[in-house]
Amino acid sequence: MTKQYTKDKIKKIVKDENVRFLRLAFTDINGTLKNVEVPKSQLDKVLDNEIRFDGSSIDGFVRIEESDMVLYPDLSTWVVLPWSDHEGGKIGRLICSVHNTDGTPFAGDPRNNLKRVIKEMKTMGFSNFEIGFEAEFFLLKEDEDGNWTTNLSDKGSYFDMAAEDEGAKCRRDIVETLEKIGFEVEAAHHEVGDGQQEIDFRFDDAVSSADNVQTFKMVVKAIAEKHHLRATFMAKPLEGEPGSGMHTNMSLFKDGKNIFYDKDDEYHLSKTALYFLNGILTHARALTCVGDPTVNSYKRLIPGFEAPVYISWANKNRSPLVRVPDAEEINTRFEMRSADPTANPYLLLAAALKAGLDGIKMGKKPIAPVTSNLYQMSDKEKEEAGIVSLPSTLHNALKAFKADPLIQEALGEHLTSSFIESKELEWTQYSQSVSDWERQRYINY
Repeated sequence: MTKQYTKDKIKKIVKDENVRFLRLAFTDINGTLKNVEVPKSQLDKVLDNEIRFDGSSIDGFVRIEESDMVLYPDLSTWVVLPWSDHEGGKIGRLICSVHNTDGTPFAGDPRNNLKRVIKEMKTMGFSNFEIGFEAEFFLLKEDEDGNWTTNLSDKGSYFDMAAEDEGAKCRRDIVETLEKIGFEVEAAHHEVGDGQQEIDFRFDDAVSSADNVQTFKMVVKAIAEKHHLRATFMAKPLEGEPGSGMHTNMSLFKDGKNIFYDKDDEYHLSKTALYFLNGILTHARALTCVGDPTVNSYKRLIPGFEAPVYISWANKNRSPLVRVPDAEEINTRFEMRSADPTANPYLLLAAALKAGLDGIKMGKKPIAPVTSNLYQMSDKEKEEAGIVSLPSTLHNALKAFKADPLIQEALGEHLTSSFIESKELEWTQYSQSVSDWERQRYINY
């Protein structure tokens, strides 16, 4: 999906395709896509890295006394969005990294941070960290005033034949829109829950994949609104329905070869792959805080659904944290099943890569793979197999994050401090809130 664009080529496209506005996108610490929009008259300034903005208003960025930030667009991310402004003009989009006014990369930018960890990977002799995201979402109906409701767009289950309901029409429209802006969509289907959808696109390098999932979420939400629906990537929007995950498929390359593959191993996994896997499992509890960063995330990580609850791995079993799908050499990978779509993809990949590299440095193999259903194993059997649980709440996950120096190092000092502050505030606010469930249960006490 990555294309090469020069400044002159972008200028030509802006002129030839009547691009009237330029959307400069970047991501805050919570994974929310932000943007500064400027008219085409500012194109030269955009391409010369001269667009500034106030970083003090962005979560996790800087204090008010040091607020000036500069946007450095990545020209390879240029797209003309497949919708127009109110006068029929087009909108161009560039994903940016955030820099300080002296030109140095801003340490609080999640995209810059991922690049930093990738540089560490390359010093160890590896060339690429390849990622394939599978981000699930729900389509909810709007009410007469255009507000979201909990009414679902359709009734269906896993891989159901697409009916002519609004959910299926919207999903096809999303796929066509994604293809117009360069995505290679590999599959689109109904997921397990009513109104739940999944669209899978081709894997890419880590930074590009994080960029892609942010673009994907933007497109999904925009097209859903055209159909008078609301798309939500919330981990568990509806009680009793399955949650939405963001399964993260990962593999490591060196000199153009997938070094996770070994044809002679029982599971076709190299020693390097097993060491990397052990790193993921060793740091899984702290990783969960990054991959499942909301209070609501932990209402998905419960027994009874397909989301993982225990730190383990398997080659076919879908109940463990990490699954190894059957695949040929180029596609040999680990599928980490814990993360959900509310995760900041740049932070998630930085933490996962750092954990895997640490596993390679340690040089230890993981616990034995699980061949039975984890939910049917007794506590004694799990203890004997060395299997422990993932955190059950954001509070517990945050404690694990604070106790893991390596995962903190993966985020860096600035992002770690901002992340902890943000999550502590979220947990405090949640702890002080009073829900309808509580009132219904306790009001007569």
